[in-house]
Amino acid sequence: MLFTSADITTWIGSLVWPFTRIAAMLAIAPIFGARMVQKRTRLVMALLLTWIVLPLLPQVPAIDPLSVAGVLVTVQQLVIGLAIGFSLQLIFATLVIAGQATAMGMGLGFAQMVDPQNGVNVPVIGQYYVVIATLLFLALNGHLALIHVLVDSFQTLPIGVESLGREDFRTIAYWGSRMFANALMVAIPAIASILLVNLSFGVVSRSAPQLNVFGVGFPVTLTLGFVIIIFAVANLLPQMQHLIHGALDSVSLLGKGGQ
Repeated sequence: MLFTSADITTWIGSLVWPFTRIAAMLAIAPIFGARMVQKRTRLVMALLLTWIVLPLLPQVPAIDPLSVAGVLVTVQQLVIGLAIGFSLQLIFATLVIAGQATAMGMGLGFAQMVDPQNGVNVPVIGQYYVVIATLLFLALNGHLALIHVLVDSFQTLPIGVESLGREDFRTIAYWGSRMFANALMVAIPAIASILLVNLSFGVVSRSAPQLNVFGVGFPVTLTLGFVIIIFAVANLLPQMQHLIHGALDSVSLLGKGGQ
């Protein structure tokens, strides 16, 4: 059997470019990109996924991976993978913001702990939400949906044919702007309840100035905040489903001009 240089170039490109997109997605996606997951593990997962999805991919153009055009295609695959993983990562950032807003109302804004997924300090309440969201994400098969969307992206954004345009980046930015509104929807039960408590203590302080509002209000607000969080956990499942569907819809619009 004789193999030409064009055949070898096509084989290398058909393996390297899908691997680049998949590895970039795994590097930043939730759970897969956590700091507790070793880089060697992510590398093996990327190689395994690439080998599995190779038969499902469209025809890869015969471009030399070491040429200028090949480098541009590699950068394109890197950006696409990062965009997909970033869209899903915003789900957990939303819950961190919701936890920060709730903790500030409860008086626990100073309580910080290290997030094992990102390696940064986050509020204790935010970490509580992130742990529950991680379990819900796995229970709802969010990791499988993410891989499915990744495989579908090779159809909407074929290798070497199209790249992310202005509308695609606008779609990602729009989903990022919705992060704050979604965080408010998650935290609004606790925020509204604690606000009513603070207003009540304000009325009490005006009617009974000799009462030490700070000494009484802090433990009451703290206790009520924990009670509200416990009862609000039941509402976290539909919120999580809404966030996952929103992120997957945003990713599915990539390559379609935001339509």
